[in-house]
Amino acid sequence: MSPLSLSKRSVNIPPFYVMEVLENAQKLEHDGKDVVHLEIGEPDFPTAPHICEAAHQALTSCKTRYTHSQGIYELRTAIVDDYNNRFGLDLVPEQVLVTSGTSPALMLSFMALLDQGDKVLLPNPHYACYPNFATALGSVPRFAYTSEENGFGLTPELVSENMEEDTKAILVNSPSNPTGYVMSSKEMQGIAEVAGDVPIISDEIYQGLVYEGEDHSILEYTDNAFVLNGFSKKYCMTGWRLGYLIAPLDCMRVLQKLQQNFFICANSFVQEAGIAALEGPQDHVDKMVATYDERRKYLLKRLKDIGFNIGYEPKGAFYVLADAREFGSDSLEMSRRILNEAGVAVTPGIDFGSGAEGYIRFSYANSLENIEEGIRRLDGFLNG
Repeated sequence: MSPLSLSKRSVNIPPFYVMEVLENAQKLEHDGKDVVHLEIGEPDFPTAPHICEAAHQALTSCKTRYTHSQGIYELRTAIVDDYNNRFGLDLVPEQVLVTSGTSPALMLSFMALLDQGDKVLLPNPHYACYPNFATALGSVPRFAYTSEENGFGLTPELVSENMEEDTKAILVNSPSNPTGYVMSSKEMQGIAEVAGDVPIISDEIYQGLVYEGEDHSILEYTDNAFVLNGFSKKYCMTGWRLGYLIAPLDCMRVLQKLQQNFFICANSFVQEAGIAALEGPQDHVDKMVATYDERRKYLLKRLKDIGFNIGYEPKGAFYVLADAREFGSDSLEMSRRILNEAGVAVTPGIDFGSGAEGYIRFSYANSLENIEEGIRRLDGFLNG
């Protein structure tokens, strides 16, 4: 039988290297090797009991049917109440589309805004999957190369320099993956002014995980924005797959039709858990953030001790992007050796674009005890 002819866009898409590292680490663990995980961007804390109980109650009440394609009204109300209270906004529930994780929200935003050949402006480095979404949908990622001194953050000046006639969207991310950069109010306002009529897609999934400075939303500075957020990071609900998109009211009918066709609706009983997350107690989030901050400070000090160059100290999320060129220029090969020889899983910088080659991303979404052990192994491997 002749081999199947697969589409070029599927064959040419690069792997998501952090997932490959995780899967290789899991194989080593299956074979009996002990691995310290400093690669994956997944909270190590459990989902709070009151959130789990809400899902359990929804299941026992048989809330297992299709919901409105935009999500149940009570959850959309809780989402806009949260944004309105935190940022002084005046959003309405009709502006919210609940999705099965934040990735579908990004896909739907790109589908709504970009035609074949249209350009979307992205920072480089960037979250690994951003350009892959764009190219898979036939649009073109255009990169603004950022500087480490500014936390690899997208600035108004960079946006202005890289805007073109066929730029149809600008994507920002704060707090950011992979650098933990937190954009200032001045930067967000400046980007909104430079963007003009070009919509801004703002990935705000790490909101709430801030250690220095303040959280901001692009919606404080422009209505011409598509905001991506969800429950994975702040509420430790990665496997629940619950996210949402906030968009201009006049775009919602198009987004609703896309949702109906491609996803129908988000999981019904998980939406009930989302309400509990937003409306329930938040003390567990506060304790988690304080613990992350302790880990952040420890990891920064020890990476510097080992010989990594830290040009920017993260102020949000739970990552450190460290310059590893003292030890080698091929981050993918370096990460493979660190995993196989030292038993520490880390993410190669190349996963986040050419601007991060030679860097290694470390996640401190693991216990301080495990981070200490991982650093001990890493030090022995690199300097022993």
